Amino acid sequence: MKKKKVQKTNVMRLLDKEKVTYDVHEYVWDEEHLDAITAADKTGEPHEKIFKTLVTTGDKTGITVACIPSKKELDLKALAKVSGNKKVEMLPMKDMENITGYIRGGCSPIGMKKHFPTYVATQAESMDTMIVSAGKRGMQVELAPNDLQRMTNAVFGDFTV
Repeated sequence: MKKKKVQKTNVMRLLDKEKVTYDVHEYVWDEEHLDAITAADKTGEPHEKIFKTLVTTGDKTGITVACIPSKKELDLKALAKVSGNKKVEMLPMKDMENITGYIRGGCSPIGMKKHFPTYVATQAESMDTMIVSAGKRGMQVELAPNDLQRMTNAVFGDFTV
């Protein structure tokens, strides 16, 4: 049986351009369940392997991006410290697409409209691969944490609870 051709997202095109090896995970999504835990359940991947992308605003650096494991919560004070801010707050959802180019449930740390300081939870450092959004709802890419770090100039840090 012929394998269905995957519709490439900008994230995949950027990874291809940099010759980064990745796997694609697709799943059926719905408006009520756009979270990373649902993505893990629907792809059959372990929860700790799926990372959600959260966009914040720092009082000194402006927009910052955080990638954390699906079951973890973002510690805003710890992210502020890691990112050189006094205070960090979540970016209002209504501003997400305009600033990043992505919508809720399809926000990837790779390929945003501009390059923003990006922070990846330390849990990823010891993993062979991690999974982040491919920039489209229902589509994820699995890649090595050091490839994500290279693609986004990310800094690993401890900012989850």
